[in-house]
Amino acid sequence: MMALAVMVGVCAITFEAPVASGARVDAGSEVRALWVLRTSLSTPASIHALVKTAADHGFNTLLVQVRGRGDAYYESDLEPRAADLVRQPATFDPLATVIADAHQAGLRVHAWMNLNLISSAAELPSALDHIIYRHPEWLMVPREIAQELKAVDPSSPGYVGKLARWVRAQPEKLEGLYSSPIQPEAASHTVAVVTDVIKRYGVDGVHLDYVRYPSDQFDYSRFAIAAFRADMRPKVSPAVRRELDDLERVDLFAYPDRFPTEWTTFRRAQLSAMLMRIRTSVKAARPEAFLTIAAAPDPQEAYEQRLQDWRTWLEHGLIDAVCPMAYTQEPDRFAEQIAAARDIAGGKVVWAGIGAYRLKPEQTIENIQAARRLGTAGFVLFSYDSLTASKQTPPDYLDVVTRGALSR
Repeated sequence: MMALAVMVGVCAITFEAPVASGARVDAGSEVRALWVLRTSLSTPASIHALVKTAADHGFNTLLVQVRGRGDAYYESDLEPRAADLVRQPATFDPLATVIADAHQAGLRVHAWMNLNLISSAAELPSALDHIIYRHPEWLMVPREIAQELKAVDPSSPGYVGKLARWVRAQPEKLEGLYSSPIQPEAASHTVAVVTDVIKRYGVDGVHLDYVRYPSDQFDYSRFAIAAFRADMRPKVSPAVRRELDDLERVDLFAYPDRFPTEWTTFRRAQLSAMLMRIRTSVKAARPEAFLTIAAAPDPQEAYEQRLQDWRTWLEHGLIDAVCPMAYTQEPDRFAEQIAAARDIAGGKVVWAGIGAYRLKPEQTIENIQAARRLGTAGFVLFSYDSLTASKQTPPDYLDVVTRGALSR
């Protein structure tokens, strides 16, 4: 464990140097961005409409979701083509199309990629070569059913089925099935997916989402615990090893429960190590690309409950910018969350994430202006799709926001 922590720390310090000048020029002007869900990338017409709408309303950056649930809205040899594209010709490449259209219109494009979240639990992927079928052993497991799943062969349909049913029963808490950064092969696959995109496409940045655990009750799979066990055994006495080995025959949690602090630190460090590898590959392939994450707005909650240490990632330069998802409907609370992120950043780049889908246009304008007063480098609205397609959203929503905050 100590070796891993030192490795993460040393490599993080390596990235203290400023990022490439091209990215710094981009960050110097206000970022006016939209999160764009993958559903808006399913046809050439929807992409053309997206780019025109964004340009006409004063936005300059698009964060386009090209990996939603372990699938690809781009050309990939590593993951299946998205099911939404089944009616489109094989030559249609959503990411290439949006880059071409957006760059021609003067807009930047960041590839928005969901990292650990790889599948819905309500509707499992139809592609048989999806990661949950090829490598079910890579999936995170909650503590509550870990003992039961220990007795199930991961290659059996019952393994994914039981996990999916458990997650499905908690829609308010869990978004779906997650892959684990603890297992080396799983982490390497995730790194390879991001690397593939940055090498194939001229994106202006990579925007990572779900760089976290679903909660601190994950990953208790027998595979993750075995990795922790291997890390801890050299550090304890032979007597403790014998005691825990005997206990582990009946209790999967013998090692995590004996060393709870080390277990939490281990999981957090594995996630940081995977992010470090992504940073290295992105900058090696495209030094000017901006690497950002969407983060829980409360850094302490992110650290303790999601094992997401974005404060350290930003401090040590593993990411170029953080975007706190401050989706509150209370303006004072929004200002508090963004001010806290700004203070933590210490002069590094912060984008204010605004949950416009929950707000009236006037509230969105107020939040944009608050983010400016607080000295952020820009803002991102969630989301283009909700603001243009929802029956509950006024059809002139973006027009009102443009007149109120984007026309300067």
